[in-house]
Amino acid sequence: MNAHDDIAQVHAIMARARSAQKAYETGADQQRYDRAAEAAAWAIMEPSRNTALAELAVKTTGLGNVPDKITKNHRKTLGLMRDLKGLKTQGVIDDNAETRITEIARPMGVVGAVVPSTNPAATPANNIINALKCGNSVVVAPSPKGVASCELLLEFIHTEFDRLGLDHDLVQMIPAPGSKAKTQAMMEQSDLVVCTGSQNNVHRAQTCGTPAVAVGAGNVTVIVDETADLKAAAQKITASKTFDNATSCSSENSMIVVDAVYDGFVAALAEEGGALSKDEAAIVTRLWPDGHLNRSIIAQDADQTFEALGLADQVPAGSRFLVVETDGIGPDHPLSGEKLSRVAALYRARDYDDARKIAARILDYQGAGHSIGIHTSRDSRAVELGQSLPTCRVIVNQAHTFATGGSFTNGMPFSLSMGCGSWGRNSIDDNLHWRHFLQTTRIIREIAPNEPAVEDIFADYWADVGK
Repeated sequence: MNAHDDIAQVHAIMARARSAQKAYETGADQQRYDRAAEAAAWAIMEPSRNTALAELAVKTTGLGNVPDKITKNHRKTLGLMRDLKGLKTQGVIDDNAETRITEIARPMGVVGAVVPSTNPAATPANNIINALKCGNSVVVAPSPKGVASCELLLEFIHTEFDRLGLDHDLVQMIPAPGSKAKTQAMMEQSDLVVCTGSQNNVHRAQTCGTPAVAVGAGNVTVIVDETADLKAAAQKITASKTFDNATSCSSENSMIVVDAVYDGFVAALAEEGGALSKDEAAIVTRLWPDGHLNRSIIAQDADQTFEALGLADQVPAGSRFLVVETDGIGPDHPLSGEKLSRVAALYRARDYDDARKIAARILDYQGAGHSIGIHTSRDSRAVELGQSLPTCRVIVNQAHTFATGGSFTNGMPFSLSMGCGSWGRNSIDDNLHWRHFLQTTRIIREIAPNEPAVEDIFADYWADVGK
């Protein structure tokens, strides 16, 4: 098939998606949207299908591990369905007696979803469920490595659709082989683009001419201050860092520990399987042999990671990830950036104020807008970070990977895509969730006049500076 035929194929897919969406919306009621979303959710959560998707994802992408992907597919989808349960996304969703404004929920239309290889089932499922809940159709553009997982996910979804009599064209994907040209054509013909992935993909999504919701790069830093519960902090950081072999954008990449508890925290990490290295130069050479991340280390199990780093016989038995001491930050110090592996940088700070300054420098280099963590007994410090650093989330005393994208023990919406605000050059600063897949029509009626006197507005100003 030549390039012209490829684009024609995309055009045909988008036309079918548009036709299916119109039929889906016409005469719809809330139950129809709810059942469609539930069908897509059960397609990934049903245990045997979940296992098949997790095994295929690891086999075809070479990233992460099967048990953690099973957990991720289940918990992320269950949490999303909890957030959506009973939510009204069709018809009149608000009728304000005071303003006399009625809000009517309306679908976006055809959603084009660009998804990464790190979560080749969980992320598209999340997008599909949100899209269907709000009355949209969706076309997914997977990364090359994620094609097989996406194909299997859609097969499972279509099987569930058959039980409801729903049109398969409501959920489609760009067929293999993927290409930038195909994805571009899809984005240009969508009504909304949702993009999670490389910054190149994000840039293309945000410049394609279609309204786009894209998310920024992660490079999570976490501060451990002198008031922290060191054992709990070490346990949470280790569980988070090692989950799914650090495929998550919310995985800790750097730890900044104040001097007063530095040795105690390193000892606590060692008990959890954090192996300490002081040989930064050797690790950097192995991690970035040609200036690019070593693919034999990205998102691999611990034993493979240590083997690739030449440390197989040098770390304690039971080690789960590598902790590398460093003080460098910036492009000449790649350890200060995202590593997508079981490797974390460790910085020693004089005190909390110094730790905050180090964190600011790291975010200035990479990961601005995404999130930062802190382990502390002083909540005021978390608030201070939120007021002073370029970040949309401050995760307090939690395992960062599990908390950032929504948790059953915090109030964030479940998502696999984190908006990073203007700091990350994103249009949203929230977790991507259902409201981004919905637009509204407002019915505006006349009300009694509500016009203030000029004095009511400017009295305080005039009192301060004069009239």
